[in-house]
Amino acid sequence: MKVVGDFVPNYQKGLPSELAMATLFDPTTGVPLAVLDATMITAARTGAMTTVGARHLARRDSKILAHAGARGTAWWNVTMLDDLLDLDEIRVTSRRPESREKFVAELSAELTTPVRVCATAEEAFDGADVLVEATRLTEPEPLLRTAAVRPGAFVVPYGTVSAVELDLLDVMDKVVVDDWREAQSGRFGSLRRHVDSGRLSPETLYAEIGEIVAGRKPGRENDAERNLFWHRGLSLLDVAIAHLILRRAEAADAGTMLRFH
Repeated sequence: MKVVGDFVPNYQKGLPSELAMATLFDPTTGVPLAVLDATMITAARTGAMTTVGARHLARRDSKILAHAGARGTAWWNVTMLDDLLDLDEIRVTSRRPESREKFVAELSAELTTPVRVCATAEEAFDGADVLVEATRLTEPEPLLRTAAVRPGAFVVPYGTVSAVELDLLDVMDKVVVDDWREAQSGRFGSLRRHVDSGRLSPETLYAEIGEIVAGRKPGRENDAERNLFWHRGLSLLDVAIAHLILRRAEAADAGTMLRFH
């Protein structure tokens, strides 16, 4: 089980906005097995999901990555995509200047790919090959405009509140989600309005990402395709990763034993 809270003003205290804890239990007896920090798991899993989508849906010769948002998941999005793709430039923007400048400084210290601060989302997304929208809006606002999506682009919108235009899906060749049932649930999500209005439906959805990874449906089929991947984040993956970390910790004799009974 993962418990996670989202406290947007946490940056004022030098804390991540999303803090999480995972507790693992023996499925046959209910005995607690481990308590783990799930903040990193949440952030890294999100970046990994973005990159799995890029592996199958982005052009392999993509050169410009634009990322809107500088929160915890942003680091893993950018660094993993940089590892996958032979990028020439990374563009970063966020609402607060101090946030985007700090993030760019941290990325520049880690990566060899040039990283540039952009003052606006429009500047960042213009002409980019991979467009990731991971903002923290409180009200819908079209930061990633449909006109910015060029032929061959790969788009990942997963902000909490919609930051895209309603006609975004009209230009997409393939629209992929992590899980269609989850995409239909809740009040939030970047494509919430698209689901509620019927623009994103079983008829317009191309696939779930698992179908593509498993080879049941093809991913990108030509360089001109505009493809979109919307992932909500699945707690199933958090639990699986936490279990993997537990097994590795046991093998390395790491961690602290707590008395339970």
